[in-house]
Amino acid sequence: MEQITRQEFISFYQQNITRKGADRLLAWMEKSDFFTAPASTRYHLACEGGLMQHSYHVCRRLMTLVEREYPGASPWSGETLAVCGLLHDLCKVGYYRQELRNVKVNGNWEQQPFYTVDEQFPYGHGEKSVFIAERFVRLTSEEAIAIRYHMGGFDAKPGDYSLSRAFERYPLALLLHMADMMATYLDETRGESEA
Repeated sequence: MEQITRQEFISFYQQNITRKGADRLLAWMEKSDFFTAPASTRYHLACEGGLMQHSYHVCRRLMTLVEREYPGASPWSGETLAVCGLLHDLCKVGYYRQELRNVKVNGNWEQQPFYTVDEQFPYGHGEKSVFIAERFVRLTSEEAIAIRYHMGGFDAKPGDYSLSRAFERYPLALLLHMADMMATYLDETRGESEA
């Protein structure tokens, strides 16, 4: 999947998310570390700008999946798809911290940067993304459910059937989960060092 610049992301966001409060949410994102944070500590796009890239990749994958499953007749607006794809991981804003560690390179010790988790607001993964987005824009019930359950079984509690019910009742939730997995495992390599 292609890499985009910060300005390209901002333009894509502004073209696709126009509801009330979208400009305030974007301003908050620009003041935060959204555009410089990694997508993970070591699994996918663990590099500067990884979160922005991953959010874009998920959005594009979601749009492609919806077009494939509902050719010419999407039950969702382009704005809904952009909201879900671009905002699903807002929970990772302010979540990572860069530290240094000693690594042996060619027999010599060197300090190299790496990312660690520094959770300041432990509210859950999808739940936190919904909470942050809702501080600025109104989400539909289906958008909120899709973002909440985008982690699929990775975030499920034993004996809780909410995930199954969410996927059955809101196909967008399943499609967002699939788009997230496809972006992570097909478009982004583990430990990728370039964004």
